[in-house]
Amino acid sequence: MELSLTALVVLILSPAWAFNGELAELECPDDCDCHYFRVNWVTDCSDSNLTDIPYDELSPNVYFLDVNSNRITDVKPFPPDIKIRRLHLADNLITELRKESFATLNILIDADFSENRITRVDPNTFEGFAGFSALELQGNPLEPIDGVFLSSNKLMYLDISNCGLTRLHTDFFSNITALTTLDLSGNPLREIGSFVFEPLTSLETLKMNKCNLTYISYDAFKFQTNLKTLELADNMLTSLDWPRVFESLVRLEYLDLRNSSVTNIQENSFNNNNYLRTLILAENKLTGFDVASTLGQKLYELDTLDLSFCSLDKPLSEDAFSNTTKLRVLNLSGNSLFASDLLVALAPLVGLQKLGLSNCGLSRLPDTFHKFKSLQELDISHNPLNDVFIKLIAPIDTLEYLNMGYSNLSYISATTFSQMTNMKRLVLSGNDLNNLEAGLFGGLKRLESLELNNCGLRRPLNATLFFNNLTYHDLKELQLAGNPLQVSPELPLFPKKLSRLEVVDLNNCNLSFLPTVAFFYCRNIARLSLLGNHLTSDGTSLSFVTLLPQLRMLDLRYNNLTTLTPAQFSENPNIEKLKLVGNPWKCDCSVAELWDWAQLHKGNLGLLEGSTIEEEHTAVGNKVKRKKLLICNYDASVQMPMVVNKTAAGRRPFIKQARLLTSTNRTWAKYVRESGCEQKPIRSRFERSVKSVPYEEILIESSKRHVPNTWAPAAITALVIYVFLMGCVGTFLICTRRKTRIS
Repeated sequence: MELSLTALVVLILSPAWAFNGELAELECPDDCDCHYFRVNWVTDCSDSNLTDIPYDELSPNVYFLDVNSNRITDVKPFPPDIKIRRLHLADNLITELRKESFATLNILIDADFSENRITRVDPNTFEGFAGFSALELQGNPLEPIDGVFLSSNKLMYLDISNCGLTRLHTDFFSNITALTTLDLSGNPLREIGSFVFEPLTSLETLKMNKCNLTYISYDAFKFQTNLKTLELADNMLTSLDWPRVFESLVRLEYLDLRNSSVTNIQENSFNNNNYLRTLILAENKLTGFDVASTLGQKLYELDTLDLSFCSLDKPLSEDAFSNTTKLRVLNLSGNSLFASDLLVALAPLVGLQKLGLSNCGLSRLPDTFHKFKSLQELDISHNPLNDVFIKLIAPIDTLEYLNMGYSNLSYISATTFSQMTNMKRLVLSGNDLNNLEAGLFGGLKRLESLELNNCGLRRPLNATLFFNNLTYHDLKELQLAGNPLQVSPELPLFPKKLSRLEVVDLNNCNLSFLPTVAFFYCRNIARLSLLGNHLTSDGTSLSFVTLLPQLRMLDLRYNNLTTLTPAQFSENPNIEKLKLVGNPWKCDCSVAELWDWAQLHKGNLGLLEGSTIEEEHTAVGNKVKRKKLLICNYDASVQMPMVVNKTAAGRRPFIKQARLLTSTNRTWAKYVRESGCEQKPIRSRFERSVKSVPYEEILIESSKRHVPNTWAPAAITALVIYVFLMGCVGTFLICTRRKTRIS
């Protein structure tokens, strides 16, 4: 019996000893990149110029297969033992979806076939798939469908936007009755007749934006009593019987009619929509529209109202918002308004928290802001404001966000913001503010974000703008994008008062270099954006990062960088993201070294944005999921190298025979696999920058002290399991002996 128990313990513990803190490597096709996302095996074959799915090289345990952006024309049956749960075949040349192609994928959760050339979908393609809940088909030229579109009793999310559908048969949705979200946007449907949506009684979200709609039947939504969100933006709904169209939508909370050519909304249009909280009527020509009789006296629960760019020509009366006193968000931007009308119309909205008055032609402001005791956000941007009227906003001491951008301001008094002690975000972008008053930002002690983009600034902020002997502890973000900054080669960019900065935006600032001491006083910077400048790969171009030990994200996209090495980030132990897309990278061993550093040393290949699939690329319903890839180029004047089979840590050897490369453009993922670059030793985690000790001495000392214990995680796991099992065995033996004595 003791021998059997020992054997059982060994059998149970053996997997623990085999587990070394890493998940097992699985099969991966030569033209793909594979990795684990959490604990799921991801096979990324996107952008690989494939004409067929590499069925024979796939692991049976692949969870997510991405074959987006290839040249696949047909989907053949998948192997019977494959366990794909998520399948992405977007942006290919597929013309048809057949049942036999996916018959073995009965545990599929979601599929994306968007942006193909699919004209026909077999209605039974996903029939019987117990967990199939989401399907994306947007951007395919579907043929007219005279009957049932699809049979799937579990499908909850369907996107068939931009599919060229001109009509919907009354049986179209008959066999997908579980739908809760439906997107029909971008189809030239022109009209919605009666009973089309009758089977969709569970529908909660319906999107029909940009459908060229001119007519909606009064009973089109008769059975959609559970509908909460309805989007009808960008249509041509000039004249409808709105009261009857909305009559059945008793649970409607969100309605979007933006830019739908609406010219007339009857006074009783929303009589049955008592739960309506968000109403968007923006960009409709509502001349003659009476805000008071249609909205202001009826929608008691209204929380958000957008009437921006509605060509409102009737003066806003004192009754305009008399009964919508729960309004927290009001946007009146883009209408020609007068300060005197705003003075009386806004009076009842004492609880207003967000107010939009941009692009209203205001040359002066209403003297009413002191009445808003809860106003937190105010947008008065893009108005031809006279500098003198800016003082009217000075008393708003509750304000947390103020946008005065692009308001033709050339002068702002030093006392303008003196009472705004709660201000957290201030936007002054787009004003010609070459000469900022001394002490202008002095009183903004709680300021968290300051935006001065495109202000014509030629030098960064100086110390006189802030109080002396005061560190602005809350000021974490500074945006200076689009300013033609002239940088001194010897002086820091920002004063010591801004030492708590964590986010700095210097995009498109015409920078060809930054001095090593650029951020001498700002060593807490965690996110630094330098997109669209002219930085190069000379010896000192990135030396400024050595003073940023807290740096987590560095954006260097679209500069003139050709090479980059991990050594340049030796002083940045917290780095989590490098954005490098859009530079003219050379295909040389620095690419492989950076790749190995991210994957093996940092343990996160996603650190190099554009190297691998990230979470946003897998999200269902994400319209913009095409990832930008890291690309390098071989020297076109040199013969292309031969790819040979090789084995290296973190790099999968090729299955197929060696072949000569024919293309100079390579993704970093492919180059690293095919390169002949030797892997450099990965530096120890104990390495630190100690200025008093030479780097070579630190490295030697570190290697003496630290030997990687790759068996440690398994040993600890085994020990815990062993103690637990021994306890169980002991308990079992004691109970057995007691029973023996009793018997």
